Amino acid sequence: MSKKKKTVSKENKNAKVHEELKGFNITIDRFGALQSNIKVDELNNFLNNNVEDKKLVEKDEEE
Repeated sequence: MSKKKKTVSKENKNAKVHEELKGFNITIDRFGALQSNIKVDELNNFLNNNVEDKKLVEKDEEE
């Protein structure tokens, strides 16, 4: 007996995102360039405000 492969339709590929990032979409074109509907600066500001930098935490613990 062969195992059945699960297929994922493109319609159900939307990831769960933070409320501030509703509608965020990012893709990689055939040349490897990122295509996004949110500016990189806006995304960086969101990440700076909502994500803790693990590298900085580890340095503080060493001191």
